[in-house]
Amino acid sequence: MKIAFSPASPYVRKCTACAIARGIDSRVERWKVGTTDAALLELNPLSKVPTLVTDDGMVLYDSPVICEYLDSIGDAPKLFPAAGPARWNALRQEALGDGILDATQPRRRELALPLDDGRKAYIAIQQAKVKHSLAVLEKEADSLGALTTIGEITIGCALGYLDFRYANEPWRPGHPKLTAWYERVVKLPPLAQTMPVG
Repeated sequence: MKIAFSPASPYVRKCTACAIARGIDSRVERWKVGTTDAALLELNPLSKVPTLVTDDGMVLYDSPVICEYLDSIGDAPKLFPAAGPARWNALRQEALGDGILDATQPRRRELALPLDDGRKAYIAIQQAKVKHSLAVLEKEADSLGALTTIGEITIGCALGYLDFRYANEPWRPGHPKLTAWYERVVKLPPLAQTMPVG
């Protein structure tokens, strides 16, 4: 199978971290492609990374879908728990991690433009989303494990993206439990082997 990727994309990192956790990373070929590339648009009408082409030619896009597909391959313990409370919790955590990314990743484009009142208000709204999400994660930090679910992997990728792109807005102050959890899991292969570059 083949994944369209950008080395700095936190959504691609999430998919790659899942493949590593599942023990199938060697089966996923990396295809570095720009989002304006006609070849990507031909596969994905949204022209976004990550886009996965499976061995049988099916095309999947958006990291939640790709990660669930990767979780269906191999013999490692599942990252998506079976139906029930554990699954809903993992999916909720995934949505929270993705929400942090959704609130931060597009801001990079806004910062390159003149900061008028509208942009300042937009940035403040996105910063508030991250602040509130981090507060929830701090309360739940004691229950987070060692990257054993899709939720934990997504949260780890989101915190790593905050470090990577927003070092000037440090998230650790006021979040000692979440910081301690992150410092443990960032050394594990799914995160250690997928540090963003660029």
